[in-house]
Amino acid sequence: MASKQFQLEKITLEGSKVKKTILAVLTLAAVVAASPAPHNAFTPDTVPYGPAPAFIPAGAQLAVLEGDPTASSGDFTIRLKLPDGYKIPPHWHPTRENVTVISGTFKVGMGDTFDESKMNAFPAGSFAYLDPEMHHYAKAQGPVVVQVHGMSPVQFNYINPKDDPARK
Repeated sequence: MASKQFQLEKITLEGSKVKKTILAVLTLAAVVAASPAPHNAFTPDTVPYGPAPAFIPAGAQLAVLEGDPTASSGDFTIRLKLPDGYKIPPHWHPTRENVTVISGTFKVGMGDTFDESKMNAFPAGSFAYLDPEMHHYAKAQGPVVVQVHGMSPVQFNYINPKDDPARK
């Protein structure tokens, strides 16, 4: 009889542990659901777009997803939302640029002169990297979203200083 009583107490104790575990999990789920979204994860509708900085031609929107692109060092990830026909004049960067096309078609050309006939079209899902000092230019064919990641600081060096929107 003592053996059966011990087993009955053990089952009751284990049942109590299960109830406490379920209660803890439900409480944690409620806290997580009520908490604001983390700043290290974004859904497309929560990407924090704002005006692009002065060194990018007017009309684009920019979101910093990770890091500080203006810092003297460190990783960064940004997204650019570009309207149809948006152009980035010939320029280069001192660090490697890694570009992923999220949506739309992003056209890119190489060289010191903007020449649409020499551009390649990169549809959504495409990826390209441009080594430091590679001269290039770009255009949005339809609305486009691109994601750029690399090492800070982000710096645009326009081939023709007259193309630099920060100087206008």
